[in-house]
Formats: sequence, structure tokens, C-alpha cells
Amino acid sequence: MNILSGLFWLALTVLLYAGMRGLHQRFPRPWLSPLIVVPAILMAVLLLARVPYAAYNAQSHWLSAMLGPATVAFAIPIHEYRHVIRRHWFPLVIGVVVGMGVAVFSTVWFCRLLGLPEALERSLSVRSISTPFAIAAAPQMGGQAELAAVFVVITGLVGMVLGEWLLGWLPVRTSLARGALFGAGAHAVGTVTAHKRDTEEGVISSLTMIIAGMLMVLLAPWLAAWV
Repeated sequence: MNILSGLFWLALTVLLYAGMRGLHQRFPRPWLSPLIVVPAILMAVLLLARVPYAAYNAQSHWLSAMLGPATVAFAIPIHEYRHVIRRHWFPLVIGVVVGMGVAVFSTVWFCRLLGLPEALERSLSVRSISTPFAIAAAPQMGGQAELAAVFVVITGLVGMVLGEWLLGWLPVRTSLARGALFGAGAHAVGTVTAHKRDTEEGVISSLTMIIAGMLMVLLAPWLAAWV
């Protein structure tokens, strides 16, 4: 019975996402994004049915497990455009390092300014990398992987919307700068948006996202001692 219940929630999640994705493609409004609507519907249904998260996650955890392979798939266009990476590797690395440092330390500073609990602060500190990396880095930073995943999604959605708005009036002309903005500010969600705008822009966004995630996971124990 527990297995059947878990499979029901898994199927419901997939069907809701497929339906909202089709609706969002027809009406591309930020508030109709499946990443916003589907979790909201699922939370409402789970609360009304009084189903604990553990019961929902019993079989649905396979969806989270697929995030890793999905992120690795971004490496395919990176390989195809490796000449672009060879040409711009130095500014990309410097930009990622500086951007990641600013994201972590500014987040911690604001959390302490607002007096937020340390667990929340540590979980928020990894919000600027994609979900698979954030889940791995959050415990090393002293945070909770589940909270980090939620904050990553929220950051990505906000970054996607603000990124489109900023590019509308900022004098950002090159695909290198535009792609780096989406990859660093909105990780996977921004990378999908960047790929829709321009292939090279999407490649730069993918590379920025992956480098930032790898650096965060590698440096998380050291950063945890400094923040």
C-alpha cells in the first residue's frame, strides 16, 4: 500500500509538471512556470490530505536523483563550443570566483543582519548554485540539503525574471556577458532561458553554472570555517 501511495504521488508530480509545462509554453508568463505552480499545487494537496513529506518522498525521491544526470547533460553543448571556452576561460573563471564569493558572503551578512537562525543562514549560503551541487554542499556548510534545494529554486526563478528585465536596459551586448549573468544568477533555470535566447549564450551559462557548483562543493568546508 505504501508503495502504491508513493507511486501515486510520483505520477501526480510528473503529470502536473507535463500539464503546466504545456500551458507555460502556450502562455509564457513567469507566474505560470511549472517550478512555481507544481510545488504550490502539491503542497496544497498534501496539506489537505494530511500526507507527511516522508510519504510523498518515498517514491518521488527518484525525481531528485535525476537532477544530477540532467545537469551533466549541459556538458554536451559545452563540448561542441569548446573553442569559445578556450578563448574566454580566464574572464569566466575570475567572474565565477568573484560572483560566488559575493553571493555567499552577502547572503550570510544579510541573514545575520536580519537575525535569522544559523541553520537557515547556512542553507541559504549555497542558494546560487544548481540543486545537485547545493544538496552536496549544504551539509558541508552546516545547512540542510532540503532547505537549500528550496532556496535554489526560488533564486533561479527570481534570477531568470530579473535577468530578462536587466538585459532589457543594461548595455550588455556580448553572449559571454549575458550567458555568465544567467549562469551565475539563475543557474539551471537561467541556463534554460539562455539556451532559448542564443546557443552560445546558453553554453556560457552552462559552463558558469557548472564551474560555480564544482567550486562551491570543493570549497564548502573551507568557506564554512570563514562565514
